[in-house]
Amino acid sequence: MLVDSVNELIRKRRTVKPKMMANQEVDTSIIQEMLTNANWAPTHGLTEPWRFTIFTGDARSNLAMFLAETYKALTPPDAFKQNKYEGMSKNALLAPVVIAIGMKRQTSRKISELDEIQAVACAVQNMHLTATAHGLCAFWSTNVAAVSNEMARYTGLTDEDRALGLFYVGYPIAEWPTGSRRAIEEKVRWVSE
Repeated sequence: MLVDSVNELIRKRRTVKPKMMANQEVDTSIIQEMLTNANWAPTHGLTEPWRFTIFTGDARSNLAMFLAETYKALTPPDAFKQNKYEGMSKNALLAPVVIAIGMKRQTSRKISELDEIQAVACAVQNMHLTATAHGLCAFWSTNVAAVSNEMARYTGLTDEDRALGLFYVGYPIAEWPTGSRRAIEEKVRWVSE
């Protein structure tokens, strides 16, 4: 039954960091399917604000150096962490595919920025579910460099637009992780009158 398949897929989706991804190529057709499904996300006013830049192969090295140097430039000296700098210089090389997530701002500004960001988030969820269906894990990173104006410009956007992070995609090196959630009743309040 379709509903059972959807329920299973949603509950199976996991966040897996790049260091837990295998050095195994991801077929371009799967990435294309992820992007096509992202394009079917809900979008208020049909603005379709999502923008994606795909980094594979050697382009990941340039991205890694950009991230590390941007982190260094944006971080005050007293908050700078060498291990974070080194991590940023490596993470893009650990996942076979890195997708920069952007939000293209509507020129008229008729639709609120929050609506546009939420539309992009729905698009990313569509990508994540599609990845899961193919046995791929993913991780949405929103570190300081990944959401900076510098990242927006690096991916062809403007300061009027928004960089919303990086989406790392790959096959897990270990068994598929299990997950858990507290009961939904702890998070819901019903109002009928």
